[in-house]
Amino acid sequence: MPLEIIKPGLSTSVQDLGRPGYFHLGIPISGAMDRYALRAANLLVGNDEGAAGLEAVFMGPEIKFTEDATVAVCGADMPIMVDGAAQDGWTSFDVKAGQTLGFGFLKTGARIYIAVSGGIDTPPDLGSRSTYPIGSLGGVDGRPLQEGDRIPIGSGAGKAGRSVPGDLRRGPGNPAQLRVLPGLYWNRLTEAAGKGFFEDTWMVAPEADRMGYRFKGGRALEFVDREPPFGAGADPSNIVDGCYSYGSIQVPGGTEPIVLHRDAVSGGGYFTLGAIISADMDLIGQLQPNTPVNFVKVDMEQALAARHERKAGLQKIRDALN
Repeated sequence: MPLEIIKPGLSTSVQDLGRPGYFHLGIPISGAMDRYALRAANLLVGNDEGAAGLEAVFMGPEIKFTEDATVAVCGADMPIMVDGAAQDGWTSFDVKAGQTLGFGFLKTGARIYIAVSGGIDTPPDLGSRSTYPIGSLGGVDGRPLQEGDRIPIGSGAGKAGRSVPGDLRRGPGNPAQLRVLPGLYWNRLTEAAGKGFFEDTWMVAPEADRMGYRFKGGRALEFVDREPPFGAGADPSNIVDGCYSYGSIQVPGGTEPIVLHRDAVSGGGYFTLGAIISADMDLIGQLQPNTPVNFVKVDMEQALAARHERKAGLQKIRDALN
């Protein structure tokens, strides 16, 4: 039986862990912006960690349940209510048939992840239920949810009252610390510009979505003089063409860094100074506009250690719930 969408909230969409394997064809991985929070919510209700849930940005949906289910909401701090009765975040709880799940005003963070026992059961596209609106893939007709949508869920019995320990609930600090591994085109910057990029405090710009997060407020970057290669154009931030990894930081015109996220393009003509390490990409999905951010330079050894630490945190959640 389906979930009935009474109010869709803001940019609420079906998301799982994404559709890898098509980036070379220009189709991004998509999936949850905060994969850690989605995994945690699925673990709480007894789903596979990669099951599809709902991602909502800044404003939660209002959903009527047509059958009993176990639910968990992880990620941003947003009051959770079932028929007006408060529920705890990062904790599983039961919702009975006929009851309505709703949300209050956002307190901290940016995105919530709603997992329902059995998982969201919309048809997969290219092996994933994740919504990619630009390509009309996944979710409900490849778009965010709308009032009146009926969302199918799979079968599965959850267990209420399970909770993720407080020290395992990840979120960005203030200012947020985002670790950067300098990359292929770092040599295009002057030494002073590279140093200034890490010294400055940047602010999340209003242009922050699933394609990318723009940052403002730091010093403009200076580039090493060069003869522009054929086809690149006169702007020193341009290159002839290049591939963009997930988390790449491009800086058009050298003024405002853009971190490419889940629905970003796979290549283009702007240089990239490096990439946010994979362990910190979840944190970007929880940043509100005007949040201060410091970029922190790391090497490969530190990046791999951070990845190991994140994996260890997920294992601690599994152990705590088992």
